[in-house]
Amino acid sequence: MNARVAATRIGIIGCGNISAVYFKAGKTLDALDLAACADLNPEAADRRGTEFGVKAVPVKDLLGDPSIRVVVNLTVPGAHAEVAMAALQAGKDVYSEKPLAVNRADGRKQLDEAKARDLRIGCAPDTFMGVGIQTCRKLIDDGVIGTPVAAAAFLMGHGHESWHPAPEFYYKPGGGPMFDMGPYYLTALVNLLGPIRRVCGSTRMTFGERLITSEPKKGTKIKVEVPTHIAGVMDFANGAVGTIVTSFDIWAHRMPCIEIYGSEGSLSVPDPNGFDGPVKVRKPGDNEWQDVPHIAGPAWQSRGLGVADMVLATAEKRPHRASGELAFHVLDVMQALHEASDSGRYAEMGSTCARPEPVPAGLVRNREGGT
Repeated sequence: MNARVAATRIGIIGCGNISAVYFKAGKTLDALDLAACADLNPEAADRRGTEFGVKAVPVKDLLGDPSIRVVVNLTVPGAHAEVAMAALQAGKDVYSEKPLAVNRADGRKQLDEAKARDLRIGCAPDTFMGVGIQTCRKLIDDGVIGTPVAAAAFLMGHGHESWHPAPEFYYKPGGGPMFDMGPYYLTALVNLLGPIRRVCGSTRMTFGERLITSEPKKGTKIKVEVPTHIAGVMDFANGAVGTIVTSFDIWAHRMPCIEIYGSEGSLSVPDPNGFDGPVKVRKPGDNEWQDVPHIAGPAWQSRGLGVADMVLATAEKRPHRASGELAFHVLDVMQALHEASDSGRYAEMGSTCARPEPVPAGLVRNREGGT
């Protein structure tokens, strides 16, 4: 690891529900200096700015500030591409919330624009960089379960309308269970097993309307515009076969988050929507699953880790881990799963990406000196 560099000034655009954890990261990770925030709704920016002691400014002023080097794009999915392109055209690196875009055409435009301007694109999730999945990565790389044969991933629940303050966008293009939560699962799987070669899938929409029961929009109905139950099969480039199910139509289930099945054992992977969680292995002859201690690394709620790694990677002239290429491959897979259902055929992937490098201990530090 190179010597630490001066903190990079960042600005946040989008001050909604997810933004609080990024504001906290921007104020605590020593690689980041959170300089300003903005939102099309000035009141939202003012609230977050007051809460975290950050200057709230109009979007155009944030983009026009030459001291801000990185824009953290936390807008709703349908605005990700537009905001990212504006930031790139303003000469700034961009780190977006997932997904990279609502379709691969908009995702590709961002990658091309960044390349033409010699800028970086990063994208959530960065949860795969936490100790839970990084421990699983080491177990696979060390051959503890032998050659990976198969994988299974399940995200199933009954949607966001019972708890989210503004759940409408989860049922619009760029939403649905695959585009909303699939990035966590697919990013974790690509980190563990490598890129995906082809997919097939089936989708359905079970409920045409959703009733919001959370405040402040309780009683409002949402017209559903996207599939809400997606089941897919993925052939990985390394030969492993994966199964994924994402659903907003399930009241209860007992399926695991992710399991990897190898020629010499099975691996239970923790929830990819977190940085921590139990890791278990079961080998031939074991009567029970065995707990595996975590390797060193971030275990706290550290969204923003991917932003910090991108900043450090720029200074160290290396690839960053939560990269635009990784996010684009995940986006490509998600769109292909829907297209495969529509066509009734396998969809060959037009993209690929490298597995991100493992995360070394001490990659990021907070201002109190911890990692």
